[in-house]
Amino acid sequence: MAEDPLQEFDPFDIFDAEAARLDRFFSGLDDEGWGRPSRCEGWSVRDVLGHLAGEELYNHACLDGNVQILLARLAREGIDGFHDFNEWCVRQRRTVPVADVLEEWRAENGETRHRMRLLGRDGLLDTMAGPYPAGLQAFHYDSEYATHADDVGAPVSAQEADDRWRWRAEVGRFVLSEQGADVQVEPTGEQMWVYADGESASLPFPEFVEATVGRLPAGHGLDPRLVARLRCLA
Repeated sequence: MAEDPLQEFDPFDIFDAEAARLDRFFSGLDDEGWGRPSRCEGWSVRDVLGHLAGEELYNHACLDGNVQILLARLAREGIDGFHDFNEWCVRQRRTVPVADVLEEWRAENGETRHRMRLLGRDGLLDTMAGPYPAGLQAFHYDSEYATHADDVGAPVSAQEADDRWRWRAEVGRFVLSEQGADVQVEPTGEQMWVYADGESASLPFPEFVEATVGRLPAGHGLDPRLVARLRCLA
């Protein structure tokens, strides 16, 4: 795309804010809260925490330049692809005291956020796709953390909701462009106009974001072809 829709946002500040939101929410849960189902099919709230803690193995491999070493290790254990990796991370932590998993995530993610901020927007990380700017990688993490915060029901204040939907919509628009998705997306005020396969729609930012992360509710009414073309994130 001709302009950079993400330039006005600080990916590292957003990462800190979404991590803090999750930490506040997790810190207040009791046993019943940990056991509640999340929006992630088959995962409880506790499982979402296990996923976040486990994926720090990949995040640190990116920072350390060891992604291929990690992938070889996972392959030896029969883990193929991110879906298998995510489920493996969750399974490993289901029998670990939840307080220990929470502390693991706090420490490991805190290091990730600190080291990425030190690299800056243009510093390069090792990723599965090759060298990639830390700032853009942080935006991917920002989207994932915001999505999982919504998955578990972490509160979002009225004062921050509009800005939060706006940066998430711009991240989704950027990622669709980055991936070369066969869909046109244009902001029009507080909505995104989308077009593909002869079908178009104007979606408010929240609905556009939910489409990009595969969280539109059943029966939403958006043409299935647009649903398929818009999904590009967690």
